[in-house]
Amino acid sequence: MIFRRLKSTPIEERSEEMQAWIRMFILMLVSAYAIGASIITSPEQRIQPWAIEVLTYFACYAPVAAGQLYLIIRFPGHYPARRIFGMINDFAGLGFALIAGGAAMLPTYAIIMWVTVGNGLRYGSRYMIIAGVMVQFTLAVITALTPYWRANPILVFTLSLTTLIVPIYIQTLLRDIEQARRAAEEANTAKSRFLAQASHDLRQPVHAIGLFLNSLTQTGLAPEQRTIVDRIDRSLQGVAELFRSLLDISTLDSGAVTPKLEPVAIAQLFRMLEQQNQVSAQWAGVDLRFVASRRIVLADRALLLTMLQNLVSNAIKYAPRGPVLVGCRPRGDNVSIWVVDRGPGIAAEHLPRLYDEFYQIRKLGSADMQGVGLGLSIVKRLGALMGLDAEIRSTPGRGTGVAIHGLAAAAALPLRTVGRNTSYAVPLHGLRILLVEDDIDVLDATADLLRTWGADVTAWSTVPPHAQPCDLIVTDFDIGGGRTGADCIALHRDQQPPPMAIVMTGHDEIAIEESIADARVLILKKPVQPAELRSAIAALRSRRG
Repeated sequence: MIFRRLKSTPIEERSEEMQAWIRMFILMLVSAYAIGASIITSPEQRIQPWAIEVLTYFACYAPVAAGQLYLIIRFPGHYPARRIFGMINDFAGLGFALIAGGAAMLPTYAIIMWVTVGNGLRYGSRYMIIAGVMVQFTLAVITALTPYWRANPILVFTLSLTTLIVPIYIQTLLRDIEQARRAAEEANTAKSRFLAQASHDLRQPVHAIGLFLNSLTQTGLAPEQRTIVDRIDRSLQGVAELFRSLLDISTLDSGAVTPKLEPVAIAQLFRMLEQQNQVSAQWAGVDLRFVASRRIVLADRALLLTMLQNLVSNAIKYAPRGPVLVGCRPRGDNVSIWVVDRGPGIAAEHLPRLYDEFYQIRKLGSADMQGVGLGLSIVKRLGALMGLDAEIRSTPGRGTGVAIHGLAAAAALPLRTVGRNTSYAVPLHGLRILLVEDDIDVLDATADLLRTWGADVTAWSTVPPHAQPCDLIVTDFDIGGGRTGADCIALHRDQQPPPMAIVMTGHDEIAIEESIADARVLILKKPVQPAELRSAIAALRSRRG
């Protein structure tokens, strides 16, 4: 019970509480030793008077220690006076035991060293210095009041020197460890910034290439040319998945991900996954199926979708030309979502390491696979943020199943629902779209794409000076000149009815959602596939009715 409570307590508060529990343990340990030492050193094999004095002192001190433990639990936090009060009482009690017991209690000096070092390690260098001063004062008092110590000056000098050198040495090690920790944190932060910036900067050209490829397919290509374009598109999607993984891992490393739990319809997630993965499943010859479900769970929509997208992508990648089934089932009071394939399976010795970053199963002569081994690590870390567990079951030759456990069932319908008719085949004739994108190539390619779908497009490379008549805004987030897609949306907010909006970005979508602060706006991560964009437009139109 104690250890389970400590495990859920913040580290700093846990350290002080653990020190308080150790104090209670030391009281019992020294008391037991005093009884044993007095009996062993007594000719009559009886408890000596000095031991009774020690036990009496500790009996009086025990309620004080218990009260301090209660205050730490009841009022957690950093209170220097409370910590110093505890240290004073610790050294006073141990000093009294050494004064009363003389030579018989000398081994308890090891506990004095334990308390000195323990306070420094738990609370930091300042408390190590304070403890060092206190222990020198304690030794001086013991020497002045104990004949045995005065008769052994070399022993006193040795103990005093030990209590001086050991904390100083530990303090030096702590300083070196702290410097190494800071250097590691700075390197990790720099790595995360590099990954995020590189992923963002490369997403834009990949996004543009995807749009141009789609435009190229509509120019009457010969069969051989269309085959080449399809292969380019397939390779491009692999690069896009890599960028998504890099951005996800860099966002997690930054510590900026905070789950926002809300009711989420499983059916809606499955429809989105089906739309996002139908092309890659066709390329891989995978029969991708989703089991219909009416369940509603409490989760962060974007994080859960990212977790499932990683699992489905892995299943398609590692189990080609076979069936992949996605469904959910009850597990106690909660709901689990499973992604099951009939691929080659995974050997048991690899299972414990599959959640490690960049871990991939490589065999001599095996075919190269796209990706860098981040998918399951992202699933594990995102799940931990929402209190969810991931489980992998695999049998070589039969397939693999990966589950997300711990999804709490929700009774209420989600606030943001998408109708069933979200097919990207819905025509856009008569739909007035305001397109805002600062990259001219991307602007032209996106405008051409939307016009081929029948939309009436007004294209701007910056935020328009005044509101434009439109039914839908499709905008990049970073527009240049200190303006963002949020500014463009805000400019049209007073229009009746307010236009629908889609923001396409290479940044972390959670941060973008917080910046826009409008649940009606859809966020798409670049590079965006044409089918994904058209599905998003159809979803918004279906939502509006």
